[in-house]
Amino acid sequence: MNAALVAVLLSLVSACAYAAAAVAQERLASRASDAGPLRMLTSGAWWWAVALNASAALLHVVALKYGPLTVVQPLGALTLVAAVPLGARLAGRRVSAIEWRGTGLTLLGLGALLLTASGPAPDDVLSVPEALTVSGATAALIGVLSWPGARPGLRHATASGIASGVASALTQTVTVAVTDRSGPLLSVQVIGVAVLVAAFATGGLLLSQTAYRGGLGAPLAVVTLANPVAAALIGLSLLGERLRGGAGGVLLALTGALLAAWGVLQLSRATPAPGRHEPAAPVPTGPEPEPDPDGSPPAGLVPRQPGPGHLTPL
Repeated sequence: MNAALVAVLLSLVSACAYAAAAVAQERLASRASDAGPLRMLTSGAWWWAVALNASAALLHVVALKYGPLTVVQPLGALTLVAAVPLGARLAGRRVSAIEWRGTGLTLLGLGALLLTASGPAPDDVLSVPEALTVSGATAALIGVLSWPGARPGLRHATASGIASGVASALTQTVTVAVTDRSGPLLSVQVIGVAVLVAAFATGGLLLSQTAYRGGLGAPLAVVTLANPVAAALIGLSLLGERLRGGAGGVLLALTGALLAAWGVLQLSRATPAPGRHEPAAPVPTGPEPEPDPDGSPPAGLVPRQPGPGHLTPL
């Protein structure tokens, strides 16, 4: 079977597994929005999501053996196609028109990026200095996007996508170095880069869990967009991969990026953050309570007095 076809098929199955994991993470985040990472370790649903992510990642690793980053990574957009309707189905609602439109625009943009991708099965790897430089720059960027105390949202999703994209690029280095049999199986390069892969993959998983507290559609779209962009930048700049079509290909890639960004914006408008709508106070239906004998109103009808330093709203 053609190597590129094998990479595409493996990427499709991987995307479905990632979609199921994303829906599981979002549902867990909505039920336990205040739970910290340590509390997650005691949740069976959390470990189910981790198992799905691990299975998807394993398929992704094998796909990277047969296809370049610029082909394998954009196919992760199919995660969005599966996850948005699956999440809506499990929530007992229909996918809204703006969600379909946002998903379609995101996929159209990522499809344009995929059309410009080209190249044979990967045979180049990152050197140890290159891997360390990429890892250091990525860690700094992730720190800026998700500093402590930041409100969970699209910045965390961006950091998650970048972490996952860099993990994929580093994974390709490990996979090619191990399978080309040109050096020792457990060289310093393989072990060091494998540790970095584990760190970025774990960080991406935890960051996405935080991002999904704001809903599924928009954060997943951002993760789906940031992941291939980060991986493609590494592939194009350090691994010798190229875009097809010269200047026209670059223009098509930029157009695709803009369409995908527009789709993400549509999804962000379609997914309100939880907690913005407060339930209406129940209207009493019983008889009005009688005033006290001294003429003061009943205790239940006394307006709450403002605390020190607070003004009573008009």
